[in-house]
Amino acid sequence: MSRADRARGQATVELALSLPFVAAALLLVVQVALVAHDQLLVTHAAREAARAAAVGAPPPPLDRLDPARVQVEYDQVGAGLVQVRVRYQAPTDVPIVGALIADVDLAAEATMVDEQAGSSPP
Repeated sequence: MSRADRARGQATVELALSLPFVAAALLLVVQVALVAHDQLLVTHAAREAARAAAVGAPPPPLDRLDPARVQVEYDQVGAGLVQVRVRYQAPTDVPIVGALIADVDLAAEATMVDEQAGSSPP
């Protein structure tokens, strides 16, 4: 057996040993991207809910968030401000990585001027 044949066999073994780690790293990157996407949705939901509360509209539907995992809190802050906090428990469902990492708690808040506080009825 020549030296080139042994080196080729060694490269195959090294690839076989490192491939599971590479696959797990790629799955972790996918999971992080999904959590980042959910954080953007939570921030957007907080802004929409604050805007709806500021104008006296009903709460908007949650955009692509699981309603069972969402908690929304409305507060009057100071003089004429409305604040909304949205908390969401993002699932970690990616295979292998999801079993190793617990669900991630995400939060966002938005504050807007209460447009109904200063208005008087006609």
